Amino acid sequence: MSASTATSRAETRAANRAGFGAFVGSTIEWFDFYIYGTAAALVFDKVFFPELDGAIGTLVAFATFWVGFLARPIGGIVFGHFGDRLGRKKTLVITLLMMGISTTAIGLLPSYASIGVAAPILLVLIRMIQGIGLGGEWGGSVLIASESAPKGKSVLYGAFAQQGSPVGNTLATLSFLAISQLPDDAFVSWGWRVPFLASALLVLVGLLVRLKVAESPAMAKLIERKEVVKLPLTEVLRSHPGLIALGIGACTIGLSATYFKSTFALSWATSALDFDRSTFLTIILVANITQVLVQPFGAVLATRMRSWSRAVTVMLVPELVLLPLMFVLISTNNYGLAMLGVALATIPHCLYYAALAGMLASRFPAHLRYTGISLCYQLCGTLLGGTTPIVGQFLLNRTGSITAVIAYAMFQVALTLGCMLLLLKRPNHDELAADPAPEPRTVAASA
Repeated sequence: MSASTATSRAETRAANRAGFGAFVGSTIEWFDFYIYGTAAALVFDKVFFPELDGAIGTLVAFATFWVGFLARPIGGIVFGHFGDRLGRKKTLVITLLMMGISTTAIGLLPSYASIGVAAPILLVLIRMIQGIGLGGEWGGSVLIASESAPKGKSVLYGAFAQQGSPVGNTLATLSFLAISQLPDDAFVSWGWRVPFLASALLVLVGLLVRLKVAESPAMAKLIERKEVVKLPLTEVLRSHPGLIALGIGACTIGLSATYFKSTFALSWATSALDFDRSTFLTIILVANITQVLVQPFGAVLATRMRSWSRAVTVMLVPELVLLPLMFVLISTNNYGLAMLGVALATIPHCLYYAALAGMLASRFPAHLRYTGISLCYQLCGTLLGGTTPIVGQFLLNRTGSITAVIAYAMFQVALTLGCMLLLLKRPNHDELAADPAPEPRTVAASA
């Protein structure tokens, strides 16, 4: 075996290990994040806000759900700073521990009946820690995989990290589907806590995998050459404000579609329609499995098509029809039609979500990439993704009709499509990095 062949195989093994580590870690972090959304839709109004009845209690529970999104840009800024200066791997170990500890703490949190108003206050504070952890996780997971990828496969390997979201969501739904078989009293008193406590075991598994992953080659090269930036946040806001704005819009439906169906629709179907808890969780489970199976093809499609703009258009235009159709079919109160509607609406946005990470990362230079993509993704989560259940419930309460929610969903799809098409007209820094001419930039080697 020649030296070049051995080197190539070693690089491939390192890339595969990075992809697998990104997948496992992000699966656990998303599991932690999604179980909160499911609990907020089903039980938190009773456990932490019992004095608020009906739709108002649900709206307040969704507000605590949004707190996690409010904190995510903080995590993106803090861990983006250290990830762009010290490396991707170190930040990923810290974020995984943060998520695991905070999620387990929620499972141990006393109810309002036990400690009064301190319970919801602590819930909000712990949720903020969750949000900070996930805010730092996503960018690092995407980059450790995409920057370790073989040439021309950054979108494909970035999809490893993206795949953690539907798998984590599926595990979250399965866990709540299992405990939803309990009598209501048991479910409210202790059953909902089981998925949160189980997170502690999952985090140990994730750490074992993640500690074996090497630093990404792009970051290792920046550190070796002492080309890291002293203040990545300042630099990216000064140099690339347009990219940040377009990136926020481009992430929209990739984040919010899940919360339209697994958080807002779950609450709507089990409170205003005739679905019971277990039935609609089964519908969401089928949609999640659909996403797990279909999503990787989005990265394959983007990799094989010559034009990323054409690929994005092919993925997202059908959602303009299928997302409204989902709400219409759910409103029929027919189990089979509702399942069909949610599963079909899942396909376009999950194809897009697979390719989103690699496309977004390619538009930022390596020395600012962690901070740049984290800001886009996490600010979108705060402004548009995490507010989806709140806005949806507000529109439903205000109008008494699902039509306004449908219009809002279509707006988000159109915003995503327009912003990503504009973003893809910007320079591809992965291609520029292959140019022997160095890209001019201001760097600082010292802290």
